[in-house]
Amino acid sequence: MDSKAFFKLSYGVYIISTSADGRESGCVINTLTQVTSSPARLSIALNKENYTFKLIETSGTFSAVVLSDDVEMDLIRRFGFQCGKDVEKYDGIPHGRDSLYNPYPTEGVCARFTCRVVSSMDVGTHMIIVGEAVEAEVLDSQTPALTYSNYHLKKNGTTPPKAPSYQADTDKVTGWRCSVCGYILESETLPPDFICPVCGKDASYFVKL
Repeated sequence: MDSKAFFKLSYGVYIISTSADGRESGCVINTLTQVTSSPARLSIALNKENYTFKLIETSGTFSAVVLSDDVEMDLIRRFGFQCGKDVEKYDGIPHGRDSLYNPYPTEGVCARFTCRVVSSMDVGTHMIIVGEAVEAEVLDSQTPALTYSNYHLKKNGTTPPKAPSYQADTDKVTGWRCSVCGYILESETLPPDFICPVCGKDASYFVKL
């Protein structure tokens, strides 16, 4: 099987958020898809170990924003390479709340949705969640949406290990891989004071390839 065939599939980049039991969290995904138009339903795929998924199980709702092509990488790092159990992802950044009290970032986004969960399907490591849209709004009509391809090509983005599209390709690379974000340092040695340039974790989070 040629795994590079999967790279030909087209994706966007999105942030999914929710609020439950006095906690709120969000994560970056590339799997937001419109399923039907009437009723308007969207699907997402989340890793079962994802903290945002755990909160969605409780709340039964989620917000989704479409990231703009000019979004700052700091926003993607904040939501894509940290765990909501450990950090308050919405602290100190501009954000709004939808009618179901879910937070959503308001900078670097071009559209938003609010959904109530109507069904889910277990697909192994991930759950596919279908939500019926109760709100939809264009926030920036001038800036195009960020594609997953441009996330890699223009922003030098990496894919977190818990993402549905993550593929470990270590056949031709020697070095050290960050166990949090997947960044690879191509080097025979790992400096003890090395800090991951993507997620900011120290050398103790790296494993030898």
